[in-house]
Amino acid sequence: MIYDIAIVGAGVCGGMIARELSRYDLRVCLLERANDVAMGASKANSGIIHGGFDPEPGTLKQKFNTEGRELLFDAARELSVPHIRNGSLVCAFTPEEEEQVRELYARGATNGIDNLHLISGEQARALESSLSQGVTLALHVPDAGIVCPYKLTIAAVGNAMDNGVELHRNFEVTGIEHSGGIFTLKSAAGESVSTKYLINCAGGHAGKVAAMAGDDSIEIIPRAGEYMLLDRSEGKTVGHTIFRAPSKEGKGILVSPTADGNLLLGPTAVRVDTPDSTQTTREGLAAVARSVKESVPNVDLSRVITSFTGVRASHAAGDFIVGQSKTVDNMINVAAIDSPGLTACVAIARYVTDILGGMGVQLDRKPDWCGKREDTEAFSKLTDEEKDAVIKQNPAYGRIICRCEEITEGEIRAALHINPPALDMDGVKRRTRSGMGRCQGGFCAPFVMKLIAEERQIELEEVTKNGGSSKMLTGRI
Repeated sequence: MIYDIAIVGAGVCGGMIARELSRYDLRVCLLERANDVAMGASKANSGIIHGGFDPEPGTLKQKFNTEGRELLFDAARELSVPHIRNGSLVCAFTPEEEEQVRELYARGATNGIDNLHLISGEQARALESSLSQGVTLALHVPDAGIVCPYKLTIAAVGNAMDNGVELHRNFEVTGIEHSGGIFTLKSAAGESVSTKYLINCAGGHAGKVAAMAGDDSIEIIPRAGEYMLLDRSEGKTVGHTIFRAPSKEGKGILVSPTADGNLLLGPTAVRVDTPDSTQTTREGLAAVARSVKESVPNVDLSRVITSFTGVRASHAAGDFIVGQSKTVDNMINVAAIDSPGLTACVAIARYVTDILGGMGVQLDRKPDWCGKREDTEAFSKLTDEEKDAVIKQNPAYGRIICRCEEITEGEIRAALHINPPALDMDGVKRRTRSGMGRCQGGFCAPFVMKLIAEERQIELEEVTKNGGSSKMLTGRI
Protein backbone atom coordinates (compact mmCIF):
# COMPACT_ATOMS: atom_id res chain seq x y z
CA MET A 1 0.00 0.00 0.00
CA ILE A 2 1.21 3.49 -0.85
CA TYR A 3 -0.05 6.25 1.43
CA ASP A 4 -0.82 9.69 0.11
CA ILE A 5 0.89 11.31 3.09
CA ALA A 6 3.14 10.03 5.88
CA ILE A 7 3.84 12.17 8.94
CA VAL A 8 6.97 11.38 10.95
CA GLY A 9 6.51 12.25 14.62
CA ALA A 10 3.37 12.00 16.75
CA GLY A 11 3.91 15.08 18.88
CA VAL A 12 1.40 17.88 19.10
CA CYS A 13 2.21 19.28 15.64
CA GLY A 14 2.25 15.87 13.98
CA GLY A 15 -0.99 15.00 15.75
CA MET A 16 -2.72 18.23 14.77
CA ILE A 17 -1.56 17.89 11.16
CA ALA A 18 -2.91 14.33 11.11
CA ARG A 19 -6.22 15.59 12.49
CA GLU A 20 -6.41 18.36 9.90
CA LEU A 21 -5.64 15.97 7.04
CA SER A 22 -8.23 13.49 8.31
CA ARG A 23 -10.87 15.96 7.04
CA TYR A 24 -9.98 14.94 3.51
CA ASP A 25 -10.27 11.80 1.40
CA LEU A 26 -6.62 10.86 1.77
CA ARG A 27 -4.65 7.83 2.95
CA VAL A 28 -2.60 9.20 5.84
CA CYS A 29 -0.30 7.49 8.32
CA LEU A 30 1.46 8.81 11.40
CA LEU A 31 4.82 7.25 12.30
CA GLU A 32 6.07 7.43 15.90
CA ARG A 33 9.34 5.94 17.15
CA ALA A 34 8.09 5.52 20.73
CA ASN A 35 5.48 3.23 22.27
CA ASP A 36 3.00 6.10 22.54
CA VAL A 37 2.24 9.53 21.17
CA ALA A 38 3.37 12.77 22.88
CA MET A 39 6.62 11.19 24.04
CA GLY A 40 8.94 14.09 23.24
CA ALA A 41 8.55 17.76 24.11
CA SER A 42 4.77 17.40 23.84
CA LYS A 43 4.60 15.59 27.17
CA ALA A 44 7.12 17.78 29.00
CA ASN A 45 6.41 21.46 28.46
CA SER A 46 4.71 24.30 30.27
CA GLY A 47 1.30 23.85 28.66
CA ILE A 48 0.95 27.60 28.08
CA ILE A 49 -1.39 29.12 25.49
CA HIS A 50 0.68 32.24 24.86
CA GLY A 51 -0.88 35.67 24.43
CA GLY A 52 1.13 36.52 21.30
CA PHE A 53 3.07 39.57 22.49
CA ASP A 54 6.48 37.90 22.62
CA PRO A 55 7.49 36.73 19.09
CA GLU A 56 9.45 39.07 16.84
CA PRO A 57 7.11 40.71 14.31
CA GLY A 58 7.21 39.16 10.85
CA THR A 59 8.43 35.75 12.01
CA LEU A 60 6.61 32.45 11.64
CA LYS A 61 6.40 32.35 15.44
CA GLN A 62 4.52 35.64 15.40
CA LYS A 63 2.23 34.58 12.54
CA PHE A 64 1.26 31.23 14.04
CA ASN A 65 0.98 32.50 17.63
CA THR A 66 -1.32 35.35 16.58
CA GLU A 67 -3.45 33.08 14.40
CA GLY A 68 -3.20 30.03 16.60
CA ARG A 69 -4.23 31.15 20.07
CA GLU A 70 -7.98 31.14 19.52
CA LEU A 71 -7.75 28.18 17.13
CA LEU A 72 -6.17 26.20 19.96
CA PHE A 73 -8.87 27.18 22.43
CA ASP A 74 -11.45 26.04 19.86
CA ALA A 75 -9.66 22.73 19.25
CA ALA A 76 -9.35 22.06 22.99
CA ARG A 77 -13.11 22.53 23.35
CA GLU A 78 -13.87 20.28 20.38
CA LEU A 79 -11.53 17.58 21.66
CA SER A 80 -12.69 17.85 25.31
CA VAL A 81 -9.16 18.59 26.54
CA PRO A 82 -8.63 20.37 29.89
CA HIS A 83 -7.86 24.05 29.32
CA ILE A 84 -8.37 27.37 31.13
CA ARG A 85 -8.16 30.98 29.99
CA ASN A 86 -6.42 32.02 33.19
CA GLY A 87 -4.38 34.97 31.90
CA SER A 88 -0.71 35.70 32.49
CA LEU A 89 1.51 38.28 34.16
CA VAL A 90 5.03 39.13 32.97
CA CYS A 91 6.75 40.65 35.98
CA ALA A 92 9.64 43.11 36.25
CA PHE A 93 11.82 43.54 39.35
CA THR A 94 14.36 46.12 38.17
CA PRO A 95 14.39 49.24 35.95
CA GLU A 96 16.07 47.20 33.22
CA GLU A 97 13.36 44.55 33.40
CA GLU A 98 10.68 47.26 33.40
CA GLU A 99 12.04 48.42 30.04
CA GLN A 100 11.87 44.85 28.73
CA VAL A 101 8.25 44.55 29.81
CA ARG A 102 7.38 47.83 28.10
CA GLU A 103 9.05 46.55 24.94
CA LEU A 104 6.91 43.39 25.11
CA TYR A 105 3.79 45.55 25.44
CA ALA A 106 4.78 47.55 22.36
CA ARG A 107 5.64 44.39 20.45
CA GLY A 108 2.24 42.95 21.30
CA ALA A 109 0.57 45.99 19.73
CA THR A 110 2.74 45.57 16.62
CA ASN A 111 1.71 41.90 16.47
CA GLY A 112 -1.97 42.89 16.51
CA ILE A 113 -2.62 41.60 20.03
CA ASP A 114 -5.20 43.61 21.92
CA ASN A 115 -6.33 43.42 25.55
CA LEU A 116 -2.81 43.90 26.93
CA HIS A 117 -2.28 46.06 30.01
CA LEU A 118 0.77 47.53 31.73
CA ILE A 119 0.04 47.54 35.45
CA SER A 120 1.96 48.55 38.57
CA GLY A 121 3.34 46.14 41.12
CA GLU A 122 0.47 47.06 43.46
CA GLN A 123 -2.10 46.30 40.76
CA ALA A 124 -0.38 43.00 39.99
CA ARG A 125 -0.50 42.01 43.67
CA ALA A 126 -4.19 42.93 43.72
CA LEU A 127 -4.66 40.28 41.04
CA GLU A 128 -2.23 37.81 42.66
CA SER A 129 -1.84 38.23 46.41
CA SER A 130 1.06 35.74 46.53
CA LEU A 131 3.20 37.81 44.16
CA SER A 132 6.50 39.13 45.49
CA GLN A 133 6.72 42.64 46.92
CA GLY A 134 9.69 43.08 44.60
CA VAL A 135 7.51 43.24 41.47
CA THR A 136 7.44 46.85 40.24
CA LEU A 137 5.69 46.51 36.86
CA ALA A 138 3.80 43.78 35.04
CA LEU A 139 2.28 43.07 31.66
CA HIS A 140 -1.22 41.64 32.18
CA VAL A 141 -2.46 39.36 29.39
CA PRO A 142 -6.03 38.28 30.22
CA ASP A 143 -6.48 36.18 27.05
CA ALA A 144 -3.55 33.82 27.66
CA GLY A 145 -4.30 30.34 28.97
CA ILE A 146 -3.17 26.86 29.89
CA VAL A 147 -3.89 23.45 28.38
CA CYS A 148 -2.78 19.90 29.12
CA PRO A 149 -0.22 19.35 26.32
CA TYR A 150 -0.06 15.56 26.32
CA LYS A 151 -3.84 15.15 26.56
CA LEU A 152 -4.16 17.58 23.65
CA THR A 153 -1.76 15.45 21.60
CA ILE A 154 -3.49 12.20 22.56
CA ALA A 155 -6.88 13.68 21.67
CA ALA A 156 -5.68 15.09 18.33
CA VAL A 157 -4.18 11.75 17.32
CA GLY A 158 -7.23 9.88 18.59
CA ASN A 159 -9.58 12.12 16.60
CA ALA A 160 -7.42 11.65 13.50
CA MET A 161 -7.54 7.87 13.97
CA ASP A 162 -11.31 7.98 14.44
CA ASN A 163 -11.41 9.66 11.04
CA GLY A 164 -9.22 7.09 9.30
CA VAL A 165 -5.57 8.02 9.95
CA GLU A 166 -3.33 5.05 10.76
CA LEU A 167 -0.88 5.23 13.66
CA HIS A 168 2.32 3.16 13.51
CA ARG A 169 4.08 3.07 16.88
CA ASN A 170 7.61 1.87 17.55
CA PHE A 171 8.48 2.96 14.02
CA GLU A 172 11.85 4.65 14.34
CA VAL A 173 12.83 5.86 10.88
CA THR A 174 16.35 4.67 10.10
CA GLY A 175 16.40 5.16 6.34
CA ILE A 176 14.50 6.98 3.59
CA GLU A 177 14.64 6.21 -0.13
CA HIS A 178 13.08 8.57 -2.66
CA SER A 179 12.58 7.22 -6.16
CA GLY A 180 9.92 7.57 -8.84
CA GLY A 181 7.98 10.07 -6.74
CA ILE A 182 7.63 7.64 -3.84
CA PHE A 183 9.29 7.82 -0.42
CA THR A 184 10.07 4.51 1.25
CA LEU A 185 10.69 4.85 4.97
CA LYS A 186 12.39 1.99 6.77
CA SER A 187 12.25 1.34 10.50
CA ALA A 188 14.74 -0.05 12.98
CA ALA A 189 12.57 -3.15 13.22
CA GLY A 190 12.78 -3.83 9.48
CA GLU A 191 9.34 -2.50 8.56
CA SER A 192 8.76 -0.14 5.64
CA VAL A 193 6.12 2.42 4.65
CA SER A 194 5.69 3.98 1.22
CA THR A 195 4.16 7.40 0.61
CA LYS A 196 3.78 10.07 -2.06
CA TYR A 197 4.30 13.01 0.32
CA LEU A 198 6.35 13.22 3.49
CA ILE A 199 5.87 15.59 6.43
CA ASN A 200 8.81 15.77 8.85
CA CYS A 201 7.57 16.54 12.38
CA ALA A 202 10.28 14.62 14.18
CA GLY A 203 10.97 17.23 16.87
CA GLY A 204 14.51 17.03 18.18
CA HIS A 205 15.32 14.47 15.47
CA ALA A 206 13.87 16.52 12.57
CA GLY A 207 17.33 17.39 11.25
CA LYS A 208 18.29 13.73 11.12
CA VAL A 209 15.06 12.71 9.37
CA ALA A 210 15.43 15.52 6.82
CA ALA A 211 19.01 14.46 6.12
CA MET A 212 17.93 10.86 5.48
CA ALA A 213 15.66 12.17 2.74
CA GLY A 214 18.42 14.33 1.25
CA ASP A 215 17.90 17.70 2.97
CA ASP A 216 20.92 18.73 5.05
CA SER A 217 19.69 22.25 5.81
CA ILE A 218 18.27 21.67 9.30
CA GLU A 219 20.50 21.77 12.37
CA ILE A 220 18.50 21.34 15.56
CA ILE A 221 19.76 22.85 18.82
CA PRO A 222 18.30 20.85 21.74
CA ARG A 223 17.58 22.89 24.87
CA ALA A 224 16.60 21.18 28.11
CA GLY A 225 14.11 22.67 30.54
CA GLU A 226 13.76 21.27 34.05
CA TYR A 227 10.47 21.43 35.93
CA MET A 228 9.00 20.73 39.34
CA LEU A 229 5.38 19.65 39.72
CA LEU A 230 3.55 20.27 42.99
CA ASP A 231 0.61 18.48 44.54
CA ARG A 232 -2.94 19.57 43.73
CA SER A 233 -3.14 21.08 47.21
CA GLU A 234 -0.91 23.87 45.84
CA GLY A 235 -2.79 24.41 42.59
CA LYS A 236 -4.43 27.62 43.77
CA THR A 237 -1.21 29.30 44.94
CA VAL A 238 -1.57 31.50 41.85
CA GLY A 239 -4.38 31.83 39.36
CA HIS A 240 -2.46 33.47 36.53
CA THR A 241 0.65 32.15 34.83
CA ILE A 242 3.50 34.17 36.38
CA PHE A 243 6.46 34.91 34.08
CA ARG A 244 9.69 36.73 34.79
CA ALA A 245 10.96 39.28 32.27
CA PRO A 246 12.57 37.19 29.50
CA SER A 247 16.29 36.66 29.03
CA LYS A 248 18.37 35.60 26.04
CA GLU A 249 17.91 31.96 27.14
CA GLY A 250 14.12 32.09 26.91
CA LYS A 251 10.92 33.24 28.54
CA GLY A 252 12.26 32.49 31.99
CA ILE A 253 11.13 30.33 34.88
CA LEU A 254 7.39 30.51 35.47
CA VAL A 255 4.94 29.66 38.21
CA SER A 256 1.65 28.40 36.82
CA PRO A 257 -1.39 26.37 37.69
CA THR A 258 -1.92 23.44 35.35
CA ALA A 259 -5.12 22.59 33.54
CA ASP A 260 -5.42 19.55 35.85
CA GLY A 261 -5.09 21.55 39.07
CA ASN A 262 -1.44 21.13 40.05
CA LEU A 263 1.21 23.85 40.30
CA LEU A 264 4.06 23.84 37.77
CA LEU A 265 7.47 25.50 38.24
CA GLY A 266 10.11 25.93 35.53
CA PRO A 267 11.70 25.57 33.05
CA THR A 268 15.39 26.21 32.86
CA ALA A 269 16.96 26.54 29.40
CA VAL A 270 20.25 24.71 28.94
CA ARG A 271 21.75 23.47 25.71
CA VAL A 272 22.29 19.70 25.78
CA ASP A 273 24.01 17.20 23.51
CA THR A 274 20.99 15.23 22.32
CA PRO A 275 17.18 15.54 22.26
CA ASP A 276 17.09 12.50 24.55
CA SER A 277 18.96 14.23 27.43
CA THR A 278 15.96 14.29 29.73
CA GLN A 279 17.69 13.77 33.07
CA THR A 280 17.11 16.28 35.87
CA THR A 281 20.06 17.88 37.66
CA ARG A 282 20.68 19.22 41.14
CA GLU A 283 21.81 22.55 39.65
CA GLY A 284 18.82 22.89 37.36
CA LEU A 285 16.22 22.19 40.02
CA ALA A 286 18.02 24.54 42.42
CA ALA A 287 17.84 27.29 39.78
CA VAL A 288 14.10 26.70 39.42
CA ALA A 289 13.63 26.90 43.19
CA ARG A 290 15.60 30.15 43.50
CA SER A 291 13.74 31.93 40.72
CA VAL A 292 10.34 30.74 41.90
CA LYS A 293 10.94 31.99 45.45
CA GLU A 294 11.80 35.43 44.07
CA SER A 295 8.55 35.59 42.09
CA VAL A 296 6.14 33.88 44.50
CA PRO A 297 7.78 33.55 47.94
CA ASN A 298 5.09 31.39 49.53
CA VAL A 299 5.40 28.49 47.07
CA ASP A 300 5.73 25.40 49.27
CA LEU A 301 8.54 23.36 47.72
CA SER A 302 7.94 20.57 50.23
CA ARG A 303 4.87 19.75 48.12
CA VAL A 304 6.88 18.79 45.02
CA ILE A 305 5.64 15.36 43.94
CA THR A 306 7.82 14.90 40.86
CA SER A 307 10.36 16.62 38.65
CA PHE A 308 11.09 16.15 34.98
CA THR A 309 12.93 17.57 31.98
CA GLY A 310 11.62 18.41 28.54
CA VAL A 311 13.94 19.02 25.60
CA ARG A 312 12.74 21.53 23.03
CA ALA A 313 14.06 21.70 19.51
CA SER A 314 15.48 25.11 18.59
CA HIS A 315 17.30 26.57 15.60
CA ALA A 316 20.09 29.13 15.38
CA ALA A 317 17.85 31.51 13.39
CA GLY A 318 15.45 31.61 16.34
CA ASP A 319 12.33 30.91 14.29
CA PHE A 320 10.17 27.94 13.35
CA ILE A 321 11.00 26.02 10.18
CA VAL A 322 7.72 25.28 8.41
CA GLY A 323 7.67 24.83 4.66
CA GLN A 324 8.47 22.80 1.58
CA SER A 325 11.99 21.44 1.45
CA LYS A 326 14.20 23.39 -0.94
CA THR A 327 16.11 20.26 -1.96
CA VAL A 328 13.65 17.35 -1.72
CA ASP A 329 10.46 17.32 -3.78
CA ASN A 330 7.20 16.56 -1.99
CA MET A 331 8.63 16.88 1.52
CA ILE A 332 7.55 19.45 4.10
CA ASN A 333 9.65 20.21 7.16
CA VAL A 334 7.97 21.23 10.41
CA ALA A 335 11.00 21.71 12.61
CA ALA A 336 12.50 23.79 15.43
CA ILE A 337 9.05 24.11 16.99
CA ASP A 338 9.98 25.46 20.39
CA SER A 339 7.92 28.06 22.26
CA PRO A 340 5.22 29.11 21.30
CA GLY A 341 4.84 25.86 19.35
CA LEU A 342 2.03 24.46 21.46
CA THR A 343 -0.03 27.61 20.95
CA ALA A 344 0.75 27.54 17.24
CA CYS A 345 0.01 23.86 16.54
CA VAL A 346 -3.45 24.23 14.97
CA ALA A 347 -2.38 27.20 12.85
CA ILE A 348 0.69 25.23 11.71
CA ALA A 349 -1.52 22.26 10.79
CA ARG A 350 -3.73 24.46 8.60
CA TYR A 351 -0.71 26.11 6.99
CA VAL A 352 0.83 22.74 6.14
CA THR A 353 -2.46 21.59 4.63
CA ASP A 354 -2.52 24.69 2.43
CA ILE A 355 1.05 23.95 1.32
CA LEU A 356 0.02 20.41 0.35
CA GLY A 357 -2.85 21.81 -1.68
CA GLY A 358 -0.38 24.06 -3.48
CA MET A 359 1.85 21.06 -4.17
CA GLY A 360 -0.99 19.32 -6.00
CA VAL A 361 -2.58 17.17 -3.28
CA GLN A 362 -6.28 16.77 -3.98
CA LEU A 363 -8.15 18.00 -0.90
CA ASP A 364 -11.65 16.55 -1.17
CA ARG A 365 -13.53 16.92 2.10
CA LYS A 366 -15.11 13.88 3.72
CA PRO A 367 -18.85 14.36 4.19
CA ASP A 368 -18.85 12.36 7.43
CA TRP A 369 -15.78 13.90 9.11
CA CYS A 370 -16.26 14.60 12.82
CA GLY A 371 -13.86 16.89 14.66
CA LYS A 372 -15.34 16.33 18.10
CA ARG A 373 -14.20 13.82 20.68
CA GLU A 374 -16.06 12.55 23.71
CA ASP A 375 -14.74 13.66 27.07
CA THR A 376 -12.62 10.77 28.34
CA GLU A 377 -12.82 12.27 31.85
CA ALA A 378 -16.61 12.58 31.81
CA PHE A 379 -17.16 10.07 34.63
CA SER A 380 -15.16 12.09 37.17
CA LYS A 381 -17.32 15.14 36.45
CA LEU A 382 -20.65 13.42 37.15
CA THR A 383 -22.72 13.97 40.25
CA ASP A 384 -22.85 11.15 42.79
CA GLU A 385 -26.32 10.21 41.55
CA GLU A 386 -25.10 10.09 37.94
CA LYS A 387 -22.10 8.00 38.95
CA ASP A 388 -24.38 5.56 40.74
CA ALA A 389 -26.36 5.10 37.52
CA VAL A 390 -23.18 4.37 35.55
CA ILE A 391 -21.93 1.94 38.20
CA LYS A 392 -25.20 -0.01 38.03
CA GLN A 393 -24.58 -0.49 34.31
CA ASN A 394 -20.84 -1.20 34.71
CA PRO A 395 -19.63 -2.10 38.23
CA ALA A 396 -15.99 -1.49 37.18
CA TYR A 397 -16.67 2.23 37.59
CA GLY A 398 -17.38 1.59 41.26
CA ARG A 399 -13.91 0.19 42.01
CA ILE A 400 -11.29 2.82 42.84
CA ILE A 401 -7.81 1.85 41.60
CA CYS A 402 -5.89 5.11 42.12
CA ARG A 403 -6.84 6.56 45.50
CA CYS A 404 -4.86 9.79 45.11
CA GLU A 405 -6.71 10.82 41.95
CA GLU A 406 -9.85 8.70 42.52
CA ILE A 407 -9.53 6.88 39.20
CA THR A 408 -11.68 3.81 38.68
CA GLU A 409 -11.16 0.46 37.05
CA GLY A 410 -13.73 1.40 34.41
CA GLU A 411 -11.80 4.51 33.39
CA ILE A 412 -8.54 2.59 33.11
CA ARG A 413 -10.07 -0.22 31.07
CA ALA A 414 -11.61 2.36 28.72
CA ALA A 415 -8.22 4.08 28.24
CA LEU A 416 -6.83 0.77 26.98
CA HIS A 417 -9.27 0.81 24.06
CA ILE A 418 -10.07 4.42 23.07
CA ASN A 419 -7.92 5.72 20.19
CA PRO A 420 -4.97 5.83 20.56
CA PRO A 421 -5.19 3.04 23.13
CA ALA A 422 -2.71 3.05 26.02
CA LEU A 423 -0.18 0.22 25.78
CA ASP A 424 1.88 0.76 28.92
CA MET A 425 1.86 2.20 32.44
CA ASP A 426 2.80 5.73 31.44
CA GLY A 427 0.17 5.65 28.69
CA VAL A 428 -2.52 4.88 31.27
CA LYS A 429 -1.10 7.59 33.52
CA ARG A 430 -1.31 10.29 30.85
CA ARG A 431 -4.83 9.36 29.86
CA THR A 432 -6.42 8.86 33.26
CA ARG A 433 -4.05 10.51 35.82
CA SER A 434 -3.76 7.16 37.59
CA GLY A 435 -0.36 7.36 39.28
CA MET A 436 -0.11 11.16 39.06
CA GLY A 437 -1.00 11.87 42.67
CA ARG A 438 1.07 12.20 45.84
CA CYS A 439 2.24 8.59 45.88
CA GLN A 440 3.13 8.66 42.15
CA GLY A 441 1.72 5.19 41.59
CA GLY A 442 3.15 3.65 44.73
CA PHE A 443 -0.16 2.01 45.64
CA CYS A 444 -2.05 1.66 42.36
CA ALA A 445 0.74 0.41 40.06
CA PRO A 446 0.24 -3.34 40.69
CA PHE A 447 -3.49 -3.04 40.01
CA VAL A 448 -2.95 -1.00 36.84
CA MET A 449 -0.43 -3.60 35.65
CA LYS A 450 -3.02 -6.34 36.14
CA LEU A 451 -5.63 -4.43 34.13
CA ILE A 452 -3.18 -3.80 31.28
CA ALA A 453 -2.27 -7.49 31.18
CA GLU A 454 -5.92 -8.52 31.16
CA GLU A 455 -7.08 -6.07 28.50
CA ARG A 456 -4.08 -6.62 26.21
CA GLN A 457 -4.07 -10.36 26.88
CA ILE A 458 -0.39 -10.44 27.80
CA GLU A 459 1.53 -11.75 30.78
CA LEU A 460 2.28 -9.46 33.73
CA GLU A 461 5.98 -9.82 32.97
CA GLU A 462 5.34 -8.21 29.55
CA VAL A 463 3.83 -5.00 30.97
CA THR A 464 6.19 -2.05 30.52
CA LYS A 465 6.50 1.42 31.95
CA ASN A 466 6.92 3.11 28.57
CA GLY A 467 7.61 0.40 25.99
CA GLY A 468 10.82 -1.21 24.88
CA SER A 469 12.78 -2.91 27.64
CA SER A 470 11.20 -0.91 30.49
CA LYS A 471 9.49 -3.96 32.01
CA MET A 472 7.86 -3.48 35.39
CA LEU A 473 8.72 -7.02 36.53
CA THR A 474 11.75 -9.20 35.94
CA GLY A 475 10.04 -12.51 36.70
CA ARG A 476 8.20 -14.49 39.34
CA ILE A 477 9.35 -15.97 42.62
